[in-house]
Amino acid sequence: MTFPLVQLGTSDLHVTPICLGTMTFGEQVNEADSHAILDRSLARGVNFIDTAEMYSVPPKAETCGHTETIIGHWFAKNPGARQKLVLATKVAGPSRGMPWVRDHLGLKAKDFVTSCEGSLRRLQTDVIDLYQIHWPERHVPAFGGVYYDPTKESTQTTIHEQLEALAQLVKAGKVRHVGLSNETPYGVHEFVRLAEQHGLPRVVTTQNPYCLINRTYENGLDETCHRLNVSLLAYSPLGFGLLTGKYDASGITGPDAPKGARIADYESVRKQRWGRPDALVAARLYNALAIENGMTPAQMALAFCYTKWQVASTIIGVTSLAQLDADLDAWGTTLSPELLAAIDAVRWEMRDPAQ
Repeated sequence: MTFPLVQLGTSDLHVTPICLGTMTFGEQVNEADSHAILDRSLARGVNFIDTAEMYSVPPKAETCGHTETIIGHWFAKNPGARQKLVLATKVAGPSRGMPWVRDHLGLKAKDFVTSCEGSLRRLQTDVIDLYQIHWPERHVPAFGGVYYDPTKESTQTTIHEQLEALAQLVKAGKVRHVGLSNETPYGVHEFVRLAEQHGLPRVVTTQNPYCLINRTYENGLDETCHRLNVSLLAYSPLGFGLLTGKYDASGITGPDAPKGARIADYESVRKQRWGRPDALVAARLYNALAIENGMTPAQMALAFCYTKWQVASTIIGVTSLAQLDADLDAWGTTLSPELLAAIDAVRWEMRDPAQ
Protein backbone atom coordinates (compact mmCIF):
# COMPACT_ATOMS: atom_id res chain seq x y z
CA MET A 1 0.00 0.00 0.00
CA THR A 2 1.30 3.42 -0.93
CA PHE A 3 -0.01 6.35 1.06
CA PRO A 4 -0.11 9.88 -0.36
CA LEU A 5 1.93 12.48 1.49
CA VAL A 6 0.38 15.51 3.16
CA GLN A 7 2.17 18.79 3.85
CA LEU A 8 1.87 19.96 7.45
CA GLY A 9 0.86 23.60 7.52
CA THR A 10 3.48 25.92 6.09
CA SER A 11 6.34 23.52 6.90
CA ASP A 12 8.51 21.35 4.69
CA LEU A 13 7.26 18.25 6.51
CA HIS A 14 5.40 15.79 4.29
CA VAL A 15 3.75 12.95 6.18
CA THR A 16 1.48 10.00 5.58
CA PRO A 17 -2.20 10.60 6.38
CA ILE A 18 -1.88 7.96 9.09
CA CYS A 19 0.48 8.51 12.03
CA LEU A 20 1.54 5.82 14.50
CA GLY A 21 0.74 6.96 18.03
CA THR A 22 2.85 5.34 20.72
CA MET A 23 1.42 6.12 24.14
CA THR A 24 0.69 2.42 24.73
CA PHE A 25 4.40 1.58 24.48
CA GLY A 26 5.83 0.86 27.91
CA GLU A 27 2.51 0.21 29.64
CA GLN A 28 0.18 -1.98 27.59
CA VAL A 29 2.87 -2.98 25.10
CA ASN A 30 6.30 -4.23 26.12
CA GLU A 31 9.47 -3.17 24.34
CA ALA A 32 9.79 -6.21 22.07
CA ASP A 33 6.20 -5.91 20.84
CA SER A 34 6.56 -2.14 20.49
CA HIS A 35 9.56 -2.68 18.23
CA ALA A 36 7.60 -5.20 16.16
CA ILE A 37 4.81 -2.64 15.71
CA LEU A 38 7.33 0.02 14.67
CA ASP A 39 8.90 -2.44 12.19
CA ARG A 40 5.54 -3.31 10.64
CA SER A 41 4.36 0.30 10.49
CA LEU A 42 7.49 1.41 8.65
CA ALA A 43 7.36 -1.60 6.32
CA ARG A 44 3.77 -0.75 5.42
CA GLY A 45 4.70 2.78 4.45
CA VAL A 46 3.83 4.92 7.49
CA ASN A 47 6.47 7.66 7.77
CA PHE A 48 5.10 9.55 10.79
CA ILE A 49 5.27 8.65 14.51
CA ASP A 50 4.11 10.64 17.50
CA THR A 51 5.11 10.41 21.15
CA ALA A 52 5.51 12.64 24.24
CA GLU A 53 7.83 13.12 27.19
CA MET A 54 5.12 12.08 29.68
CA TYR A 55 4.21 8.78 27.95
CA SER A 56 3.31 6.00 28.55
CA VAL A 57 -0.36 6.36 29.50
CA PRO A 58 -1.94 6.33 32.02
CA PRO A 59 0.71 8.73 33.31
CA LYS A 60 2.68 7.79 36.39
CA ALA A 61 6.13 8.54 37.73
CA GLU A 62 7.61 5.10 37.10
CA THR A 63 6.75 5.05 33.38
CA CYS A 64 7.30 8.72 32.50
CA GLY A 65 9.64 8.85 29.50
CA HIS A 66 9.47 5.10 28.86
CA THR A 67 7.83 5.44 25.46
CA GLU A 68 10.53 7.74 24.12
CA THR A 69 13.18 5.39 25.52
CA ILE A 70 11.62 2.41 23.72
CA ILE A 71 11.59 4.34 20.44
CA GLY A 72 15.20 5.40 20.99
CA HIS A 73 16.25 1.78 21.47
CA TRP A 74 14.48 0.91 18.20
CA PHE A 75 16.32 3.68 16.35
CA ALA A 76 19.61 2.34 17.72
CA LYS A 77 18.77 -1.17 16.51
CA ASN A 78 17.67 0.01 13.05
CA PRO A 79 20.27 2.28 11.44
CA GLY A 80 18.64 4.43 8.80
CA ALA A 81 15.12 4.18 10.23
CA ARG A 82 15.29 7.64 11.79
CA GLN A 83 15.98 9.25 8.40
CA LYS A 84 12.85 7.63 6.95
CA LEU A 85 10.51 9.06 9.56
CA VAL A 86 8.98 12.35 10.62
CA LEU A 87 9.32 12.27 14.40
CA ALA A 88 6.93 14.23 16.61
CA THR A 89 7.04 14.53 20.38
CA LYS A 90 5.65 16.90 23.01
CA VAL A 91 6.71 19.01 25.94
CA ALA A 92 4.22 18.67 28.79
CA GLY A 93 2.31 21.75 29.82
CA PRO A 94 2.06 22.92 33.44
CA SER A 95 1.63 20.16 36.00
CA ARG A 96 -1.87 18.68 36.04
CA GLY A 97 -1.40 16.57 39.16
CA MET A 98 1.81 15.07 37.74
CA PRO A 99 4.67 16.58 39.77
CA TRP A 100 7.08 14.03 38.33
CA VAL A 101 6.67 15.76 34.93
CA ARG A 102 6.82 19.33 36.19
CA ASP A 103 6.48 20.42 39.81
CA HIS A 104 5.64 24.08 39.24
CA LEU A 105 3.17 26.29 37.43
CA GLY A 106 3.97 27.80 34.10
CA LEU A 107 6.14 26.61 31.24
CA LYS A 108 9.37 28.57 31.37
CA ALA A 109 12.15 28.78 28.81
CA LYS A 110 14.29 26.49 30.96
CA ASP A 111 11.48 23.92 30.95
CA PHE A 112 11.47 23.84 27.15
CA VAL A 113 15.23 23.33 27.09
CA THR A 114 15.28 20.68 29.81
CA SER A 115 12.36 18.75 28.31
CA CYS A 116 13.66 18.93 24.75
CA GLU A 117 17.12 17.75 25.74
CA GLY A 118 15.59 14.89 27.72
CA SER A 119 13.49 13.83 24.75
CA LEU A 120 16.47 14.00 22.39
CA ARG A 121 18.50 11.85 24.77
CA ARG A 122 15.79 9.23 25.24
CA LEU A 123 14.94 9.14 21.53
CA GLN A 124 18.63 8.88 20.60
CA THR A 125 18.28 11.51 17.90
CA ASP A 126 19.81 14.91 17.18
CA VAL A 127 16.64 16.68 16.11
CA ILE A 128 12.88 16.56 16.64
CA ASP A 129 10.94 17.21 13.45
CA LEU A 130 7.77 18.44 15.17
CA TYR A 131 7.89 19.65 18.79
CA GLN A 132 4.43 20.23 20.26
CA ILE A 133 3.15 21.82 23.47
CA HIS A 134 1.07 19.01 24.95
CA TRP A 135 -1.58 21.22 26.55
CA PRO A 136 -1.94 24.98 26.94
CA GLU A 137 -0.04 26.97 29.55
CA ARG A 138 -3.18 28.68 30.72
CA HIS A 139 -6.50 27.61 32.15
CA VAL A 140 -8.67 26.10 29.43
CA PRO A 141 -11.25 23.31 29.53
CA ALA A 142 -9.43 20.16 28.43
CA PHE A 143 -9.44 16.38 28.90
CA GLY A 144 -13.15 16.34 29.66
CA GLY A 145 -13.60 19.89 30.88
CA VAL A 146 -16.40 21.80 29.17
CA TYR A 147 -16.60 25.38 30.43
CA TYR A 148 -14.03 28.14 30.41
CA ASP A 149 -13.81 29.88 33.81
CA PRO A 150 -11.64 33.03 33.89
CA THR A 151 -11.50 32.96 37.69
CA LYS A 152 -9.31 29.83 37.48
CA GLU A 153 -6.64 31.45 35.32
CA SER A 154 -3.17 30.34 36.39
CA THR A 155 -0.91 31.29 33.49
CA GLN A 156 2.68 32.11 34.38
CA THR A 157 4.23 32.36 30.92
CA THR A 158 2.92 34.37 28.00
CA ILE A 159 2.49 32.87 24.56
CA HIS A 160 5.15 35.27 23.32
CA GLU A 161 7.63 33.91 25.88
CA GLN A 162 6.79 30.35 24.90
CA LEU A 163 7.43 31.15 21.23
CA GLU A 164 10.74 32.76 22.11
CA ALA A 165 11.77 29.61 23.96
CA LEU A 166 10.78 27.46 21.00
CA ALA A 167 12.71 29.80 18.70
CA GLN A 168 15.87 29.10 20.66
CA LEU A 169 15.41 25.36 20.16
CA VAL A 170 14.87 25.87 16.44
CA LYS A 171 17.90 28.15 16.20
CA ALA A 172 20.01 25.55 18.02
CA GLY A 173 18.98 22.91 15.47
CA LYS A 174 17.25 20.74 18.06
CA VAL A 175 13.75 21.28 16.63
CA ARG A 176 12.66 21.75 13.03
CA HIS A 177 9.02 22.83 13.42
CA VAL A 178 6.61 23.51 16.27
CA GLY A 179 3.01 22.62 16.97
CA LEU A 180 0.27 22.65 19.59
CA SER A 181 -2.02 20.10 21.17
CA ASN A 182 -5.39 20.27 22.92
CA GLU A 183 -5.67 23.88 21.78
CA THR A 184 -8.54 26.29 21.29
CA PRO A 185 -9.28 28.77 18.48
CA TYR A 186 -7.94 31.58 20.65
CA GLY A 187 -4.70 29.73 21.31
CA VAL A 188 -4.06 28.88 17.68
CA HIS A 189 -4.78 32.46 16.61
CA GLU A 190 -2.47 33.94 19.25
CA PHE A 191 0.42 31.61 18.48
CA VAL A 192 0.18 32.43 14.78
CA ARG A 193 -0.37 36.17 15.29
CA LEU A 194 2.56 36.61 17.64
CA ALA A 195 4.87 34.44 15.55
CA GLU A 196 4.16 36.53 12.47
CA GLN A 197 4.41 39.80 14.39
CA HIS A 198 7.76 39.00 15.99
CA GLY A 199 9.42 36.72 13.43
CA LEU A 200 9.17 33.64 15.64
CA PRO A 201 8.45 30.00 14.64
CA ARG A 202 4.96 29.62 13.24
CA VAL A 203 2.98 26.64 14.53
CA VAL A 204 2.22 24.19 11.74
CA THR A 205 -0.11 21.75 13.52
CA THR A 206 -2.50 21.26 16.38
CA GLN A 207 -3.12 17.79 17.76
CA ASN A 208 -6.67 17.57 19.08
CA PRO A 209 -9.24 14.84 19.69
CA TYR A 210 -11.44 14.12 16.70
CA CYS A 211 -13.77 11.18 16.25
CA LEU A 212 -17.44 10.34 15.84
CA ILE A 213 -18.17 10.92 19.54
CA ASN A 214 -16.08 14.09 19.78
CA ARG A 215 -16.33 16.45 16.83
CA THR A 216 -15.82 19.62 18.85
CA TYR A 217 -12.99 20.55 16.48
CA GLU A 218 -15.75 21.40 13.99
CA ASN A 219 -17.19 24.01 16.34
CA GLY A 220 -14.97 26.83 15.11
CA LEU A 221 -11.44 25.46 15.41
CA ASP A 222 -11.72 23.95 11.93
CA GLU A 223 -12.25 27.38 10.36
CA THR A 224 -9.39 28.84 12.40
CA CYS A 225 -6.96 26.16 11.28
CA HIS A 226 -8.12 26.23 7.67
CA ARG A 227 -7.72 29.99 7.31
CA LEU A 228 -4.38 30.06 9.15
CA ASN A 229 -3.01 26.94 7.41
CA VAL A 230 -2.51 24.96 10.59
CA SER A 231 -2.95 21.21 10.09
CA LEU A 232 -5.02 18.96 12.35
CA LEU A 233 -3.44 15.81 13.72
CA ALA A 234 -6.52 13.91 14.90
CA TYR A 235 -6.08 11.75 17.98
CA SER A 236 -8.37 9.11 19.51
CA PRO A 237 -10.15 8.36 16.20
CA LEU A 238 -11.63 5.25 17.84
CA GLY A 239 -12.81 7.10 20.94
CA PHE A 240 -10.49 5.19 23.28
CA GLY A 241 -11.92 1.93 21.98
CA LEU A 242 -15.61 2.82 22.29
CA LEU A 243 -15.89 2.96 18.50
CA THR A 244 -14.54 -0.57 17.99
CA GLY A 245 -17.69 -2.19 19.36
CA LYS A 246 -15.84 -4.15 22.03
CA TYR A 247 -17.78 -2.47 24.85
CA ASP A 248 -21.20 -2.58 23.19
CA ALA A 249 -22.45 -5.65 25.02
CA SER A 250 -20.49 -5.50 28.26
CA GLY A 251 -20.12 -1.81 29.01
CA ILE A 252 -16.76 -0.44 30.10
CA THR A 253 -16.74 -1.90 33.62
CA GLY A 254 -17.93 -5.08 35.24
CA PRO A 255 -17.00 -8.76 34.99
CA ASP A 256 -17.62 -9.01 31.24
CA ALA A 257 -15.67 -5.90 30.21
CA PRO A 258 -12.66 -6.63 27.98
CA LYS A 259 -9.49 -7.33 29.92
CA GLY A 260 -6.39 -5.29 29.15
CA ALA A 261 -8.32 -2.43 27.54
CA ARG A 262 -7.32 1.03 28.75
CA ILE A 263 -10.75 2.45 29.41
CA ALA A 264 -11.84 -0.71 31.24
CA ASP A 265 -8.71 -1.12 33.32
CA TYR A 266 -7.70 2.45 34.15
CA GLU A 267 -9.92 4.49 36.44
CA SER A 268 -8.11 7.72 35.55
CA VAL A 269 -9.17 7.29 31.93
CA ARG A 270 -12.78 6.47 32.80
CA LYS A 271 -13.05 9.66 34.86
CA GLN A 272 -12.37 11.71 31.75
CA ARG A 273 -14.59 12.23 28.71
CA TRP A 274 -14.37 8.65 27.40
CA GLY A 275 -16.02 7.18 30.49
CA ARG A 276 -19.21 9.22 30.29
CA PRO A 277 -22.34 7.06 29.95
CA ASP A 278 -23.57 9.09 26.97
CA ALA A 279 -20.29 8.44 25.15
CA LEU A 280 -21.02 4.71 25.13
CA VAL A 281 -24.66 5.29 24.18
CA ALA A 282 -23.58 7.33 21.17
CA ALA A 283 -20.82 4.87 20.26
CA ARG A 284 -23.34 2.02 20.18
CA LEU A 285 -25.45 3.98 17.70
CA TYR A 286 -22.48 4.62 15.42
CA ASN A 287 -21.28 1.03 15.73
CA ALA A 288 -24.70 -0.31 14.76
CA LEU A 289 -24.72 2.04 11.79
CA ALA A 290 -21.38 0.63 10.63
CA ILE A 291 -22.61 -2.95 10.83
CA GLU A 292 -25.80 -2.06 8.96
CA ASN A 293 -23.59 -0.73 6.17
CA GLY A 294 -21.34 -3.77 5.93
CA MET A 295 -18.38 -2.41 7.87
CA THR A 296 -16.78 -3.07 11.21
CA PRO A 297 -17.28 -0.22 13.68
CA ALA A 298 -13.55 0.54 13.67
CA GLN A 299 -13.45 0.59 9.87
CA MET A 300 -16.22 3.18 9.67
CA ALA A 301 -14.82 5.31 12.50
CA LEU A 302 -11.38 5.39 10.91
CA ALA A 303 -12.76 6.03 7.43
CA PHE A 304 -14.64 9.00 8.86
CA CYS A 305 -11.35 10.56 9.96
CA TYR A 306 -9.34 9.40 6.95
CA THR A 307 -11.71 11.09 4.52
CA LYS A 308 -12.53 14.36 6.29
CA TRP A 309 -11.07 17.51 4.75
CA GLN A 310 -10.32 18.83 8.21
CA VAL A 311 -7.78 16.08 9.01
CA ALA A 312 -4.20 16.11 7.77
CA SER A 313 -3.10 12.93 9.56
CA THR A 314 -4.96 10.54 11.87
CA ILE A 315 -3.05 9.21 14.87
CA ILE A 316 -3.72 5.54 15.52
CA GLY A 317 -2.76 3.82 18.75
CA VAL A 318 -2.47 0.03 18.76
CA THR A 319 -1.44 -2.79 21.07
CA SER A 320 -0.86 -5.53 18.49
CA LEU A 321 0.20 -6.16 14.92
CA ALA A 322 -3.34 -7.30 14.12
CA GLN A 323 -4.77 -3.96 15.26
CA LEU A 324 -2.15 -2.09 13.28
CA ASP A 325 -2.92 -4.01 10.10
CA ALA A 326 -6.66 -3.54 10.52
CA ASP A 327 -6.27 0.21 11.03
CA LEU A 328 -4.03 0.56 7.98
CA ASP A 329 -6.29 -1.67 5.87
CA ALA A 330 -9.19 0.71 6.57
CA TRP A 331 -7.43 3.28 4.37
CA GLY A 332 -9.34 3.63 1.11
CA THR A 333 -12.73 2.90 2.66
CA THR A 334 -15.32 5.38 1.44
CA LEU A 335 -18.52 6.48 3.15
CA SER A 336 -21.55 7.15 0.99
CA PRO A 337 -23.43 10.47 1.17
CA GLU A 338 -26.35 8.59 2.70
CA LEU A 339 -24.16 7.10 5.42
CA LEU A 340 -22.57 10.46 6.17
CA ALA A 341 -26.05 11.93 6.51
CA ALA A 342 -26.97 9.15 8.94
CA ILE A 343 -23.79 9.85 10.93
CA ASP A 344 -24.73 13.52 11.12
CA ALA A 345 -28.22 12.58 12.28
CA VAL A 346 -26.75 10.68 15.22
CA ARG A 347 -24.54 13.64 16.05
CA TRP A 348 -27.55 15.96 15.95
CA GLU A 349 -29.21 13.71 18.52
CA MET A 350 -26.18 12.97 20.73
CA ARG A 351 -23.94 15.99 20.08
CA ASP A 352 -20.37 15.42 21.37
CA PRO A 353 -20.70 13.30 24.52
CA ALA A 354 -16.93 12.69 24.76
CA GLN A 355 -16.07 16.39 24.60
